[in-house]
Amino acid sequence: MDIEPVQVNQRHREVLNNLMQFYIYDFSEFLNLDVEENGKYSPYPLDDYFKEGIDQAAYVIKREEKYVGFVLVRLTEDLGLRQYSIAEFFVLKKYRREGIGKSVAADIFNRHQGPWEVHQIESNPGAREFWKRVINEYTKGQFEERIENRKTIQTFTR
Repeated sequence: MDIEPVQVNQRHREVLNNLMQFYIYDFSEFLNLDVEENGKYSPYPLDDYFKEGIDQAAYVIKREEKYVGFVLVRLTEDLGLRQYSIAEFFVLKKYRREGIGKSVAADIFNRHQGPWEVHQIESNPGAREFWKRVINEYTKGQFEERIENRKTIQTFTR
């Protein structure tokens, strides 16, 4: 299976915006989101992901030249600690449970070495199970997990 996270450039802008609509649709069950008057969800703020030198990175996921999802990564700073975080992670339903998410997560962790924090909202048990399993396997159990502000948070260093 040929899976490739491709860092976005300007030609991916429309693709990422379109995939984001499917992501927001999936997420609407957890956050009670509705479409606007035009029948679309409110646009996700993606502009910074297309700027040079910003502490963010976006990837579209391709499988055999077809778009199957995306990953948004942020570099944040909290109390002097700079760490990477998965801002958003999405695989189209058709391609889930094929190992794509696990493979892409490992690829992204390898590309961005340093401290990581990955969080999931309380109302999304599928995401909590996925990330705990993927991070446990990736780190060989060398991660910490806590619950804070209705989020489950895993931290580790790559």
